[in-house]
Amino acid sequence: MSKLLDLAEAQARLLAMAVPLPVEQVPIEAAMGRYLAQDLPALRQQPAVDLSAMDGYALSGEDTSGPWRLRGESAAGHPYQGVVQKGEACRISTGAVLPEGADWVLLQEDTRREGDRLHLTGTLPHPLPRHIRRAGFDFAQGQTLLRAGQRITPASLALAISGGHASLPMRQRPRIAILDSGDELAPIGAPTAAHQIPASNGAMLAAQLQPEAGRIDRLGPVSDRMDALLAALDAASEADVIITSGGASVGDHDLIRPALEQWGADLAFWRVALRPGKPLMVAQKGRQIIIGLPGNPVSSHVTAFLFVLPLLRALQGAEHPLPKPFYAPVASSLPAGGERCEFLRGAWDGAVIQPNPMRDSSALAALASANCLIERPIGADAVQAGGLVRAYLL
Repeated sequence: MSKLLDLAEAQARLLAMAVPLPVEQVPIEAAMGRYLAQDLPALRQQPAVDLSAMDGYALSGEDTSGPWRLRGESAAGHPYQGVVQKGEACRISTGAVLPEGADWVLLQEDTRREGDRLHLTGTLPHPLPRHIRRAGFDFAQGQTLLRAGQRITPASLALAISGGHASLPMRQRPRIAILDSGDELAPIGAPTAAHQIPASNGAMLAAQLQPEAGRIDRLGPVSDRMDALLAALDAASEADVIITSGGASVGDHDLIRPALEQWGADLAFWRVALRPGKPLMVAQKGRQIIIGLPGNPVSSHVTAFLFVLPLLRALQGAEHPLPKPFYAPVASSLPAGGERCEFLRGAWDGAVIQPNPMRDSSALAALASANCLIERPIGADAVQAGGLVRAYLL
C-alpha cells in the first residue's frame, strides 16, 4: 500500500490542479464574498477636492486673532459659490467643499457668534490646516485600489464604489455536484430502519460550501451499485467540481475509486496522513476535479474544510485559498501528536479553546458544538493546559 501523503503536500497537489474559471463582470452589489480577477484601479480621486473634516468656519490667510466677518455657508453637497477673503469666515460643515480662498478651518466649539461677527474663544488648530481633507488624500486616480485575488468585503465594496466602479471583474463561481452514496442512507425525512441512517452529509456539505459556490446540484443518496454510481457521475458531467461522500475507503462496498476509473477519470492521489479523513481521494476528468470524501460526517466536514473550500477559492483566483490559522491557549492538556496530522474539535470562547474529548468521526453532536478545529501536527509535543495551539475557526 502506498505511503500516506502529508497534508501540506496533498493540499498543494490539489491546488496545483485548479485552473481559474473564466472572468465575468458582476454588478458591484452582487460582488460581496467573491474574488477579483484583475487589479482594480481608481477611476477618480477621493476626495475630488479639498473638504472640511469638521463642523466650523473656513478662514483665509494668517489672520488668526479675529474677529471675522461671516460670509455665507458651504454645506455637504452645496458648496459656497463665493471667495473667502482675508478677515472673512464662511460657515462650513463636515464633508463640505473648502471654499476658494480658504486656508484653514476653525472648530465651531472654539468660537462665538455676535451678529455677523465671529470671535475666537478657544484654541487654534495646530497646524492651521489640520481639519482639511486634501484632494486625493484617500486615493489618487489610477491608483490600484484592490489586487487580483482579493475577496470583496463590505469595506472593499465601498472602496470600489468610491473609486468609480459599478461592476467588477470576477472569476465565475464554480458549479458543484454533491453525490452522497451508501446503501445505509435514507432520504431526509424518510423513516429509518435500524440498519439505516438519515443522509445528512449532502445537506451538510452543500451548506458548508455554499459561500464559495455557484450552482450546487445534489445527487443522492446513491446506492452502492456500480450502475447507480456511473449514472450519478454522468448526471454531474457539467459540474466544475464533483464531491462524493462515502465509498472512498478500501472495503468491499467502497466503489467510488473503481467507478471513477470506469467513468474515465484519472486518479491524482488517494489517502492522506490525516485524522479524521485518511481515505480522501482526488481524481480528474478533463477540466473536472473530483474529490472523494470519507462517509463519516466529521471526516467529510473536516476534509471539505481543508480541501474542497480551498479548491473552490483557487478556482475563483483567490490570493490565499487555504484557511488561516490562529493561535490560542487550550483549557486542558493534549497528548503528543501521532503518525497522522489530527484535527480535534474545539470550542473557542475568545480567550481559550476547550478541546472536545470525543474523537469518533461519526459523532455529529461533538462537531455541532465546535466552532474551531485544533491542529495537532505529526509528532507534535504534548501540550499542557494554558499552552498555545494552532487552530482554525469553522
